[in-house]
Amino acid sequence: MANDTCLFCRIPREQILIDGPIAVTARDSYPVSKGHTLIIPRRHVASFFETTDEERQAMLKLLDEMKTRLDLEHKPDGYNIGINNGPAAGQTVMHLHIHLIPRYAGDRVDPKGGVRWVLPDKAAYWKG
Repeated sequence: MANDTCLFCRIPREQILIDGPIAVTARDSYPVSKGHTLIIPRRHVASFFETTDEERQAMLKLLDEMKTRLDLEHKPDGYNIGINNGPAAGQTVMHLHIHLIPRYAGDRVDPKGGVRWVLPDKAAYWKG
């Protein structure tokens, strides 16, 4: 069920890192860190909540495989894993994708709060 206008339904083969039957991995075109990778289901589906159990299992398996690969290639000190689900959450490509973002010691002065920084006014809960 590909969508001809969808960026993730037509990823060039040479950009695919792991080519699975249900999901693939590819580097983010606008990486926020070295090794920033996307896990993308083959089926055109916008929301994580619309995926099948089989798709979720396949994506989580690829998430683990890419983490192992990134550990060897880039040796990050940690990871952020995220999904922007819906326009209100910042989703701009309406084809589900999971961000696997390697993090490196010192890449942010104080990384405490992690994904909470999507809402900066609420992020530093320990100060409030």
